Amino acid sequence: MNLSIETPALLFSATSLILLAYTNRFLTIAQIVRSLKKNYDQDQNKSILVEIKNLNQRITLIRYMQLFGVLCLFLSVFAMFLLFLNYETAGIYIFGISLLSLLISLGISFWEISISVNALRIHLKDLVEDEKN
Repeated sequence: MNLSIETPALLFSATSLILLAYTNRFLTIAQIVRSLKKNYDQDQNKSILVEIKNLNQRITLIRYMQLFGVLCLFLSVFAMFLLFLNYETAGIYIFGISLLSLLISLGISFWEISISVNALRIHLKDLVEDEKN
């Protein structure tokens, strides 16, 4: 199998956009947590604690998403460097590990999104029940 130096470079734009999306998710959730913490300090409502716990889990997942995304980018650059030095076999394996890192990052992203969707469904369930009554 031959791998040209341009192939790992193809991941740059995709990985950069994914990392930007992850960072935006993180910043949005951090802002929501700060707001909920402020509300909790005023109201001492237990449901707010449940929401904060859910968001904390999502923040942890986003941290791992970012970790594997950055690892993907790092390994892609390293694979390009190895290919540049004519270490084709090593470059191919490192690029394969880079792709695996990207898959892990995307899998964790899917997990984080499903947690988010479930939390939204709980909120919507309350609205639907209120509407029926």
